[in-house]
Amino acid sequence: MAFIVTGACVDCVYTSCVDVCPVEAFHEAPDRLLINPDTCIDCDACVPECPVEAIYPEDNVPDDQQEWIDLNKDAENHPTLAASKDPLKGPKCGNPNAA
Repeated sequence: MAFIVTGACVDCVYTSCVDVCPVEAFHEAPDRLLINPDTCIDCDACVPECPVEAIYPEDNVPDDQQEWIDLNKDAENHPTLAASKDPLKGPKCGNPNAA
């Protein structure tokens, strides 16, 4: 089981979760982060770091976010993100005021 980044990350791209990931499982798509399920070691260090609560264990992804399980499988097709950076806070971000 891996952890999954869901739709709440779209256009936000807060990266505090990246700094606590011990295996560089995060990849950066243009408007979101993804977790590579083949790299993720299920440590859950990223979950409390996400200010928009976009990260879930694969077996606990909300029903309305299930498509994100497959979307995260595409993570390897995007660059690995090894360190935090400024958030995107784009127009579709559900919580542009989060830390």
